[in-house]
Amino acid sequence: MIIRPAETRDIPAILDFWNPIIRETTTIFSSEERTVESLGAMIATRRAAGREMLVAEAAGAVLGIATYDQFRGGLGYIHAMEHTVLLAPGARGRGVGRALMAAIEDHARARGAHTMVAAVDAANAGGIGFHEAIGFQRVGYLPESGRKFGRWLDLVLLQKIL
Repeated sequence: MIIRPAETRDIPAILDFWNPIIRETTTIFSSEERTVESLGAMIATRRAAGREMLVAEAAGAVLGIATYDQFRGGLGYIHAMEHTVLLAPGARGRGVGRALMAAIEDHARARGAHTMVAAVDAANAGGIGFHEAIGFQRVGYLPESGRKFGRWLDLVLLQKIL
């Protein structure tokens, strides 16, 4: 497995696992699916800001992505980042998420980030457990902060000092 910056040619494979996560789960609270254009713009915007989207690849297949951006706007938050890590279904439980997170944390740290934030659906025990296993600590709980599939969703905030 290699970890490398995302390329335009990766976008269709990324959308193949990202959009079903949007459509079928509360891992992502938004119900707006990504397009080739919107994902390309996200990658370009983050890269222009010194941030990145990294891809895990094995045997020519995209296994997952990790990306990050500033946690909140404004200069006061310039060293605080929030990340997203998403895996293709067949990549789960194989160390891909850990490898992506280690790489994205290194990337952010090298560019002056001090802290990384994870915002995880409170019902996603696997996502919370994953973050705790790699050194994140629960720092906040926001009840009924999102809405999807006709129900209110609670959000757990986890943080890791880089």
